[in-house]
Amino acid sequence: MDDYRAIADELAADIAAGRLRPGDRLLPLRRFARSRRIASSTAARVYRELSRRGLTVGEVGRGTFVRTAAPAAEPALAEPGGARVDLEMNFPVLPDHPALLAKSLEHLMRPDALAAALRPVGAVGTDAARRTAAAHLARADWAPDSGQLLFAGNGRQAIAAAVAALVPAGERLGVEALTYPVVKGIATRLGVTLVPLAMDEHGLTPEALRAAAPLRAVYVQPALHNPLGITMPSGRRTELAAVLRELDIHAIEDGIYGFLRNDLPPLAALAPERTVVVDSLSKRLAPGLSLGFLTVPAGTTQDFATALRSGTWAAARFALDAATRWMGDGTAAAIEEEKRGDAAARQRIVAERLAGFRVRADPQAYHCWWELPEPWRADTFVAAAARRGIAVTPSGAFAVGSGHVPNAVRLALASPSLDALAAALDVLAGLARGVPEDSAPE
Repeated sequence: MDDYRAIADELAADIAAGRLRPGDRLLPLRRFARSRRIASSTAARVYRELSRRGLTVGEVGRGTFVRTAAPAAEPALAEPGGARVDLEMNFPVLPDHPALLAKSLEHLMRPDALAAALRPVGAVGTDAARRTAAAHLARADWAPDSGQLLFAGNGRQAIAAAVAALVPAGERLGVEALTYPVVKGIATRLGVTLVPLAMDEHGLTPEALRAAAPLRAVYVQPALHNPLGITMPSGRRTELAAVLRELDIHAIEDGIYGFLRNDLPPLAALAPERTVVVDSLSKRLAPGLSLGFLTVPAGTTQDFATALRSGTWAAARFALDAATRWMGDGTAAAIEEEKRGDAAARQRIVAERLAGFRVRADPQAYHCWWELPEPWRADTFVAAAARRGIAVTPSGAFAVGSGHVPNAVRLALASPSLDALAAALDVLAGLARGVPEDSAPE
């Protein structure tokens, strides 16, 4: 249906006539849907259409705003085809990967294999899937026990199931003071209270964990922390494992980006009885390939399986069978190896293009943390970047609680081509070297 385009045309006319001015915030999606008496899905299509036309920009945690036109002397930067350069979301898919994945799926097109893949499957998956996944997820000197592996629909569902299993409604979950934003939404839906925990240059501090007690669990990202890009050294991991035992609490270890540092074991290698490791295929293979993993402590499999079932978060059989094939025949390993090289290449571009600025990142990470120079503020910088067709994420999107929010932005490096990434970073560096007034429209 074209109804959504007609509504988008109306809003576009309002923007052109000045009734909606640059910087104005549009209604939240649900309120907009109610005001127009349309479905939420139709409202979402309207907002996507406005973004596609370059009329609005979305800011994580803040909403959708009317985009300010870039000054004529400094045209908007864009990928080929006119799309914005996305340094907000990480979608690491290299050009040859779809062909590799397609070849590996040929076996599922056989009627017998497809018939099996179309049947339902529980959170425990199949014996073949557990054995294959356990071998594939192993890194450094750690390998999960196949009997302690469970499967979710995706990584976010794996996190939600871990929180639901460990933290009853109304209880407290510790999180790093800057954390993966989705965790905030999960906690809200489950009625869990988040407790921000202090960090230093090595990540979560054991002292912060002790000071926040009592907690039911802690969500932590020891490897390639999102958004900070730091990796916890082995000494800090050892300290953290000891504090988990001391306080008798579990850690939910987010290992989504851990494959980029497969030389480092997870926290679970030091405290297996205290740690739940969550992982997924979204970064390892592609964002549209949805499968999540949970490695749980011995004796707790039933508790986490129950959480997956009650939340309807268990994996689909077709995704499970496809992933088992990719992991078992070496396709997944080959793709992950290429991505490790790709991430390192992108970090080298960051080091070159943002030389002289305060940028923090693991050299293998697909993102980095940029502490902006004075007099820039994160929200102002995000808006100025958006006027040039570049989407970045302000620090406030990752903050938990009402404490101090660093004056910084996160740059997600995986989505654009290498050339587009370099060009976008040049534009951002030029912005940062100026002052906010220089970037304002005339």
